[in-house]
Parts: sequence; structure tokens; C-alpha cells
Amino acid sequence: MRSKEQHGREDRWQDRWWAMGLLVLVVWVGIQLAFYGWSGWPGILVGGFVYAGLMTSILMWRRRRDARAVGTEAARVPELERRIARNGELPDDPAEQAAMVRLIRRREEKLRRNRWWALPFLGLLFLGMPVLWFAAGNVPIGLWGLGFGVGFMGWIIWLNRRFERRMAAMRRRIEGVGGYA
Repeated sequence: MRSKEQHGREDRWQDRWWAMGLLVLVVWVGIQLAFYGWSGWPGILVGGFVYAGLMTSILMWRRRRDARAVGTEAARVPELERRIARNGELPDDPAEQAAMVRLIRRREEKLRRNRWWALPFLGLLFLGMPVLWFAAGNVPIGLWGLGFGVGFMGWIIWLNRRFERRMAAMRRRIEGVGGYA
């Protein structure tokens, strides 16, 4: 079992912008190479760098915006999110507890506001693309896409429900302890 000090070092490493960008790059290039083979690797690598840069900048922008909205530093947002996700690890500092409650409320509001369009759009994207591949006559890619789409949509729905339950439980726990309304 790892010590808290080792766990904290790993958490800080994965919160860095370059680590997020590297992960996106590796996943993008791996998926593209699996689908299209090695023949187009220069274009795949360039596209991977562009996509990794775009995704990293969007994630960092979101982190800064969330930090401003809840009244904390941008570097603290991932740690607060991890504490929410880890079955309710309460911060000791009352100011951090208040920031966590504001972050939970912000996430709950975003989930409620975007649920009506986000899940149907993802379903259309991940389950509609295989239909186009089938229509184009590319049955193997269509089957792979359909299998991935069904698995991904099931995982997203499960993850969304799990995250909502954990946020609600954490909010109730903090509001019960600290009295934040």
C-alpha cells in the first residue's frame, strides 16, 4: 500500500498540463494507428499534436474558470475533484470545504443543464458513425465502431450516475458538518 506522501506526488504529476497533453497524444496516436496502420504515421502524429494541444488548452481553460467560480486556485481544482470522487474525503480547512461545496454545486448544475443534449449527442456520434460505416460498405470498421460505441455509452452513463451520487453524498456530508447552505 502506498503512503499518502507517494499518493500526493502521483496526483500532482497527473494534474500537470504536459501530462494531460501527453496522455491525449498517446491515446490519439494509438487509436489512429490501430485504425489506419503505419502508412500515414506522419500525418497521424501531426494530428495528434494538434489534438493534444487543443484538448490540453480546453482542459486548462476549464480548470481556471472553475477555480475563479469557486474561489480557489486553479491548481487546487483537481485535488478537490479527487476528494469528491474518493468516497468523501473532507478537507480540514473550512475555506476548502466551502470551495468544495461551491464546486459540487457548480458540477451538479452543469450536469443538470447539459444532460438533455449531451447524452443524445454522444449517442448519435458513437452509435450513428457505425451506421455510416455500414452504409459505406466498411463492415469491419462499422462493427468495431458499434462495439466501441455501445461500450462507451454504457460506461459514460454509469460514470455520470456514479459521479452524481458521490457529489450529492459529499455535499450532504459537508453541509451537515460545516453548515454551508
